[in-house]
Amino acid sequence: MADQNPKDPKPKGVKPAMPPGVRPAGPKGVKPAMPPGVKPAGPKGVKPAMPPGVRPAGPKGVKPAMPPGVRPAGPGKKPAMPPGVRPAGPGKKPAMPPPGGGDGAPRGLTRQDFATDQDVRWCPGCGDYAILATVQRLMPELGVPRENVVFISGIGCSSRFPYYMNTYGMHSIHGRAPTIATGLKAGRPDLDVWIITGDGDGLSIGGNHLIHLMRRNVDVQLLLFNNQIYGLTKGQYSPTSEFGKVTKSSPYGSIDYPFNPISLVLGAEATFVARTMDRDPKHMKGILRQAHNHRGASFVEIYQNCNIFNDGAFFQFTEKDAKPDTTIFLEHGKPMTFSRGRKGIRLNGLQLEVIDLTDGAWSVDDCLVHDETSREQATILGRLFQQPGLPRPFGVFYRELRPTYDELLQGQIEDVTRRKGPGDLEALLRAAETWEIH
Repeated sequence: MADQNPKDPKPKGVKPAMPPGVRPAGPKGVKPAMPPGVKPAGPKGVKPAMPPGVRPAGPKGVKPAMPPGVRPAGPGKKPAMPPGVRPAGPGKKPAMPPPGGGDGAPRGLTRQDFATDQDVRWCPGCGDYAILATVQRLMPELGVPRENVVFISGIGCSSRFPYYMNTYGMHSIHGRAPTIATGLKAGRPDLDVWIITGDGDGLSIGGNHLIHLMRRNVDVQLLLFNNQIYGLTKGQYSPTSEFGKVTKSSPYGSIDYPFNPISLVLGAEATFVARTMDRDPKHMKGILRQAHNHRGASFVEIYQNCNIFNDGAFFQFTEKDAKPDTTIFLEHGKPMTFSRGRKGIRLNGLQLEVIDLTDGAWSVDDCLVHDETSREQATILGRLFQQPGLPRPFGVFYRELRPTYDELLQGQIEDVTRRKGPGDLEALLRAAETWEIH
């Protein structure tokens, strides 16, 4: 292309040279020059200039630029919200400010605030649904901010629980939830820690961890979902399955005698021991509230129906028609009666026996009065697991107040720190004998 004389006029339609970033005002319809980086507002319907780093809205269907990590509202998309807060929308929980009314206490929380947007992946009809709903209804009433609540689980159907609670949580490894919870309470004794486990997860590979959690009296709530079967791995017999149980792993009948969870934790020096059932949400909620209010390790066994691999395992105790004659609900300071007051429990020596309260031979005054502070009585009641003809107890078996592991640990750390001063990790690592290897 031939060189052009600088004095020659520019060809028609070519703009004159201007300082970098500045454009001249031209004929009508052409925008006037503006300072660098700023564009003027145009005719009606044209969006004004945006701050640096933000792009104006483009043609329909093109998203406007947003700050990094934030997405705009749009069809089928969630509007941008502060981190950790979700907006209200069809089928979604409303956005909530951080719990608290200025004094650290939660305000106005509901069950929905503790439910997540995760699909609940349990079999239709599973007893876990009732337990989840009961816990979600209870949580707002406990007065604990969500950010201070943690659910820790192991492996199994029950251990999906943390996914469905809108709190902190951890789906850990098989049987080790008590260990992880102990470490968490040791480091953060202010947190409200719940452990979710099952009869397989908690009493088989996790049995050793569970008994040491109980004897240490770590201030946590442990809920053991007992369905007497391995459900997640499709129907093998578990540590609580009855003798002779025919399953995929015991085709000729199990020859193992079952664990009695109540007796097990009483033997491990647990300070709160209780039992409830999935089909009585009102009773379950009351027991879980008491477990939470207890200062120390709370153990709650929950009879939970696995309608796929062990349907009806507890129906004799949980169904409306059979329940009155086969269960007894323990209440501290009250006589032990059942069958709508027609029968009672009497202690004959060291053995429990059923007495008829309708024939005049016995009265309520002859019934054993429940004392949840008596470990001896709790031990006898726990053995009803094995005795036919006697009702199955539900409620609080035993309650004891003693210093918790986390309290003692923090006290010990504070005492040593006062006497020896803050620790020095480098000095500690070099304090013992060392060897040089050449």
